[in-house]
Amino acid sequence: MIRPLVTHPDPRLRQRSRTVDKFDDELRTLVDDMIDTMRDADGIGLAAVQIGVHLRVAVMEVGDSPLRVMINPQYEAIGEPMPLEEGCLSVPGVQEKGKARNNRLWVRAQDLDGKPYEFEAEGLEAACVQHECDHIDGKLYIDRLSPVRRQRVLRRYAALQKRGPDEDQERAGG
Repeated sequence: MIRPLVTHPDPRLRQRSRTVDKFDDELRTLVDDMIDTMRDADGIGLAAVQIGVHLRVAVMEVGDSPLRVMINPQYEAIGEPMPLEEGCLSVPGVQEKGKARNNRLWVRAQDLDGKPYEFEAEGLEAACVQHECDHIDGKLYIDRLSPVRRQRVLRRYAALQKRGPDEDQERAGG
């Protein structure tokens, strides 16, 4: 089921999510809904908080990498900062370049059964892990921008919100 996305400036996006300790059918339904919602929005990642659920759960589907379900994810940076144009389903329609993401990570998480697993993420997948973990901690990518860049992004976002979704769809070609 596709769920509505929570968008900036909704205060729910700023709340830290709770650790998952119950691995049951309710969690499986949440993850299925998150995958449907992410794909419907043409996203590459989604944290549960972005659909209003404050649990440490994220899903990702980046390029040729497998679909990942990360429950209680943590990571260790093992690479270098990389340039990246970043956007967010919760701040739709605007992107900004920055170097706040590391190009390689060692990621630890749990699967839907609570079993721990690890993987190495590189490039865009590594950036996506960091982005989703920020959401889980109540942070947005705009928080990592300089004050000048953050204001520029927020001005563009506010202008898009005033225009409305119909005009944005026409401009985006769909």
